Amino acid sequence: MEAECTAGGAEELNSETSAPKARAGSLHKHSHELAEALEVEQEGLVEHQPLEQDDLNFERWKPKPKPKRTLHEKIGDLKTYLWNPETKEFMGRSGKSWSLILFFYSALYIFLAAMFAGCMCCLMWSISPYAPTYNDRVMPPGMTMTPHVHDVHGFEIIFNASDRSSWKKYARALEAQLKPYDDAVQERRNIACMQDAYFMQDDLEESAERKSCQFKRSWLGPCSGMPEKDFGYSAGKPCILLKMNRILGYLPGQGTPVNVDCGVKKGTPEALGDVEFYPKNIFNLMYYPYYGKLRHVNYTSPLVAVRFPNLQLDTHLHVQCKLNGKGIINDSPTDRFLGSVSFTLEVGA
Repeated sequence: MEAECTAGGAEELNSETSAPKARAGSLHKHSHELAEALEVEQEGLVEHQPLEQDDLNFERWKPKPKPKRTLHEKIGDLKTYLWNPETKEFMGRSGKSWSLILFFYSALYIFLAAMFAGCMCCLMWSISPYAPTYNDRVMPPGMTMTPHVHDVHGFEIIFNASDRSSWKKYARALEAQLKPYDDAVQERRNIACMQDAYFMQDDLEESAERKSCQFKRSWLGPCSGMPEKDFGYSAGKPCILLKMNRILGYLPGQGTPVNVDCGVKKGTPEALGDVEFYPKNIFNLMYYPYYGKLRHVNYTSPLVAVRFPNLQLDTHLHVQCKLNGKGIINDSPTDRFLGSVSFTLEVGA
């Protein structure tokens, strides 16, 4: 009986002891929550406080100027950039980094060079150095003249027969044009050919050198510059040289020689007078076809010399020389040198 009372008393004592502890814990928790709420409220009050005068001074927010660096400091920074002894870096990169960069770009450019070389090899393998691989359309030939002095509207030959300085440039141009046509040079380099027939040499190997037919300077008569070094300009009887443009493999005239005629384009025909041609007014077939400069090494284009012996002095003439023959176009509205050449001619006393 006493034991039960003793146990009951112990239980009452434990319950009375634990009650104050529970109340103390709840009070501590409640005070902690109040402290947190008070702190949050104070932070909100701080955030909503009005700006002070110092906060409105925007000068304080501007970036401060960097202090000026001396030349010695700049040189020191440059030396450090070029070689940093602490990190063992050259221009900001380590040896491994530079090695990888050099390897990458070396491999890249070697690949590009190899690809370019391969493309060029394929291109050169597919084409011939002697003739065009694709040549489905050959334009009719154009014509050029010597001497020529470029003018805004074309060529012009204007001089006074008594004034050597006015026609000396024309005679000099003709002499330079006829230098390869000297008789001795032609006899040494080229052969005498059968006239009025194409000189075909297609049966030779593609790379074999082709023979060229002679065209001697002496064949041009008074326009050769041999009897008269001034080519008739001092006498008011000028000469010009006409040449047909070279076209690889072209056979002009389709078996008939292409001929040349000259006349007045603007003005009276009587003012031009008679026109003389040397050696003839044709381009002989024996000089065709042309096989290109790699095979036709000593080829000299045939010439037609035109002489005007009876010009009316002090008359401004527009002269036109044309090619005539099968397959020749001499009236193109877009190309004035296609099959013809025009120039102004005026001779003073």
